[in-house]
Amino acid sequence: MLLLLPDFLLIVCGFVICRYTALNRSVWDGAERLVYYLLFPVLLFSSILKSPMHLGATASLAACGIGVVGAGIALAYAIGRWPGVDRRLHASGAQVAFRFNSYVALALADRLGGAQGVAWMALLIALCVPICNVAAVWPLARHGGQSYGHELLRNPLIIATVAGLVANLAGLTLPDAIGLTLQRIGQAALPLGLMAVGAGLQAGRLKAAPRLATALLAIRHLALPLLAMLLVILLGLGPAQAAIVIAFAALPTSASSYVLAARMGGDGAYTAGLVTASTLLGMLSVPLWLRVLPAS
Repeated sequence: MLLLLPDFLLIVCGFVICRYTALNRSVWDGAERLVYYLLFPVLLFSSILKSPMHLGATASLAACGIGVVGAGIALAYAIGRWPGVDRRLHASGAQVAFRFNSYVALALADRLGGAQGVAWMALLIALCVPICNVAAVWPLARHGGQSYGHELLRNPLIIATVAGLVANLAGLTLPDAIGLTLQRIGQAALPLGLMAVGAGLQAGRLKAAPRLATALLAIRHLALPLLAMLLVILLGLGPAQAAIVIAFAALPTSASSYVLAARMGGDGAYTAGLVTASTLLGMLSVPLWLRVLPAS
């Protein structure tokens, strides 16, 4: 728990500042755009570029990450077939079961493994963000009749991570001044991003479908970490990579899930409630799963 305490205190700070000071929602809307379009992409690019990325050494890590996300998508979609499930609420909230909070992911990876841990987590983000985005948009698009291909191609996180992977594999090196500048820009992403997560927390109307909410949160915080534990054992990952995979699988859901649901005609309030519950659960689930890791 102490490992994540500083990061979650930043989330609490964002929540308190947004609601009880003059730095209200309008301020944090701009902060979120700054993190999303500049700070976070720079962090992803520089973290991947400066760390060795041998495909053979990370193949099992990548397989674990994709396996975890794929299972989450399959389970979330399957819940939509339950009798009595509200289709609009399911389309809005299904993404909560498999999407992950990248800000918390990178902050946690830095604490677990330093620059190498960040690079491994960035690789998982690079591989899984496109998959998660397609899977999150698909149910909502079916209800709203919207196209998502153009948005995926313009996603700054996908662009930055793919660019970082290509540059790394091509052996690109940057001048020291540029590299240091990018590093300092990226360092601002984690504290500001975590505070923005807190500022975006909302009380939703989970009572509209409590059974659906429970099932989606159980996938995110119980089923996926269990699967990750099994995968790291089967694929024989070392302790350092295993810790990254377990942390990745136990993360709280993406804080931007409610924005996507609201923008595409879903139930934003219900999804916001799921995001809030998942963030609170993550304070307990991540340390608990990491504590179980040595026993595996």
